[in-house]
Amino acid sequence: MKLSSQTQIQTLAGFKSESLWTTSFFLDTDKRLKTKKEVAVSFKNLLNEGRTRLDALDLNRVRKESLHQDLEKIARFGTQRLPSFNGAGLAIFACHGAKLWQDLTLPRPPRNHLFFDRSLHIRPLLSIRDEYHRICAFLLNRQEARWYEIFMEEIERIDSIRSDVPGRVREGGWKGYESKRIERHIDAHLHEHFKRAAQKTFELFKKSRFDWLFLGCQEEYRSDVESLLHPYLRERLKGRLKPNSAAPDKILREATEIERALRAEKEAALAQSLSSELEKGGRAVSSLKNVLGKLNTAEIQTLVLTRNFAKEGRICPKCRFLYLDSLRCPVCQVKTEKVQDIVHESVHAALDKKIPVRYVTPPSRLDRYGKIGAFLRY
Repeated sequence: MKLSSQTQIQTLAGFKSESLWTTSFFLDTDKRLKTKKEVAVSFKNLLNEGRTRLDALDLNRVRKESLHQDLEKIARFGTQRLPSFNGAGLAIFACHGAKLWQDLTLPRPPRNHLFFDRSLHIRPLLSIRDEYHRICAFLLNRQEARWYEIFMEEIERIDSIRSDVPGRVREGGWKGYESKRIERHIDAHLHEHFKRAAQKTFELFKKSRFDWLFLGCQEEYRSDVESLLHPYLRERLKGRLKPNSAAPDKILREATEIERALRAEKEAALAQSLSSELEKGGRAVSSLKNVLGKLNTAEIQTLVLTRNFAKEGRICPKCRFLYLDSLRCPVCQVKTEKVQDIVHESVHAALDKKIPVRYVTPPSRLDRYGKIGAFLRY
């Protein structure tokens, strides 16, 4: 199954098992950069490393057996399906004792990693999902309008209309008022065509709620077309496509380049905004230890992370508070437990509290503040 929606991530994030641990497996399978043999070797090495680490874990028999069964099923997946797997990345989430299994094809290659934990390690999925916006590509000429949905580097034609707009009068083909009358007639047909196309675009927006609108039309028509768009659509108008784009793969390449540039601009603005708030001593905090403290007390408004940032830490098994190095929970004095990635735990805690999580691609201004920060509620 392809990673295609926030709902998939939310379902995985909501999986809970009080008595069992889970397995989260991530593999770079991008055959544009790796051979099949290299992918297979990476798969085998990651699995062997996981078996070794599992044997060393201090877990009860039931938990260990469930995790061993997870690894065996992942191994069978590698034998049966990995040779023909064509995605850029692979993610597998499993908990044998709770009958959980979900394999996902990713549009981006993740870091090779295998996690054993109480909850599923969904942060790489959130990071990938954060990179993409649901885009409507709207291409328009004098006779035709076409719409494509673009998401996670895939494109699908979703609608089209044609209008019977007469061609322009040839220069010198008509004289006087007759020529002007015909031109007005043609302009009226063209305006009606643009109006129909704008109305259809709004209907598509109400149906799919795309994030961004990219428009492709001749420059002489642009202002007329944009003036006919609903205000909601004008707010989402973020990119300009070449008016002569026809083949879907060319439209996709062009739209993807625009999306990447917009994402980089958005991330830079986010990092700059957080940096400015920190420098003036405003409602913001940085460094992992400080962020965890504010997350424990529910003071965070938005969590901001550097992609792929990870760190070991500790969690209180009773109150679920997160710490960087506290051996005992300062709140309830219960001995804390070591976790493989406390940043991942912070993402889960944020999601549980309905706190938005935003990602920034390194290098960025966030690097100088410990690769993590947050805007505060007060």
